[in-house]
Amino acid sequence: MREFYLKDDFIKLGQLLKAAGLCASGVDAKYDIVNGEVKLNGNVEIQRGKKIVAGDVIEYKGNSLIVKKKEN
Repeated sequence: MREFYLKDDFIKLGQLLKAAGLCASGVDAKYDIVNGEVKLNGNVEIQRGKKIVAGDVIEYKGNSLIVKKKEN
């Protein structure tokens, strides 16, 4: 499972997929999210603007990503 470290308190789901390198573009992320291809904490998530916080787990196209808070 890969790790992604937040710089702020949260990141939106579409932005996360792009920032983590799981999607080539924000447009690709948008379509995959609304088509139900992304799971958040085991449940399908179709809101690309969903706020993702530390502790959340994203599953997408065979990849698992855990979100962590960056320590100062």
